[in-house]
Amino acid sequence: MASSHGEHGFTWLSLVPGLDHAPNHVVMAAGVVVGLTALTAVASLQLKSRMTNMDVALVPEPKLTYRNFFEIIAEKLYGIVEQVLGKHDAPIYFPLIGTLFVFIFTSNIFGLIPGFLPPTDNLNTTIALSSFVFIYYNYRGLRANGWGYLKHFMGPVWWLAPLMLAIEIISHLIRPVSLAFRLKWNITGDHIVMGVFSDLVPLVVPVVFFGMGAFVSLIQAFVFCMMTMVYISLATAHDH
Repeated sequence: MASSHGEHGFTWLSLVPGLDHAPNHVVMAAGVVVGLTALTAVASLQLKSRMTNMDVALVPEPKLTYRNFFEIIAEKLYGIVEQVLGKHDAPIYFPLIGTLFVFIFTSNIFGLIPGFLPPTDNLNTTIALSSFVFIYYNYRGLRANGWGYLKHFMGPVWWLAPLMLAIEIISHLIRPVSLAFRLKWNITGDHIVMGVFSDLVPLVVPVVFFGMGAFVSLIQAFVFCMMTMVYISLATAHDH
C-alpha cells in the first residue's frame, strides 16, 4: 500500500495529466460515480436481454454471476430497509438508501487499493453526503405531515416551547455533523492503520488488515444508511 495517509500524499491520479493538482476526493468521487454508472448500465443491458424470455429471467442462475451477486445484495439491503421503514415506505426510500450504501461502500473500499485514497476520508465528501440526508429527511417530514411537522420542535407543553425549540434545533443540526465526522474519521483511521502495517510488514500481515478494512468499509456504509433510515422514520411518523 502507498505510504501516504493524507490528502496530499501520492496517488496514481497524480500521474494523470490535468489531475495532478485536482483535489483527490473530488476526482475519486467522480471516478466512483462513473464506475458505478457503467456497472449499472451493464447490469441493465444484461437484465433487458434476459427479460426477452420471462421463463429464463425468473429462474436464478445455478452459479454466482454478475447478475445474481447484485441481486443478493439488493435483496438483503431491501430487507433491512423494509424492517426499519415498513413495507409501505420501503419501495419509496429503497432507491435512496441503496444508492447511498453502494456509493459509500465503494468509496470506502478504494482505501484498500494501493495508490488510492477513499473519497470518504475527506470532510468535504462526508459533509456533502450528510447535508443531503439532513435536507432530504426534513423535506420528507414536511411532505408527510405538512407544517404540522414543525410542531414537534415545540414539545408537548406550550410554555416550554422556546426551550424545546432550541433543544430540537441543536439536536437536528448535530445529526449531519455526527454523520459526517463518524464516517470520515473511521475511514481515515482504518486507512492509516492499513498504511502503517503495510509499510512495516509488506507480506502476509497486510492480508489480515485488508479483511478488517473491508469489514470496516461495510459497517460504516451500513451505519450511515441505518441512521439515515432512522431520521426518515422519525421525520415521517404521523404521531408528532
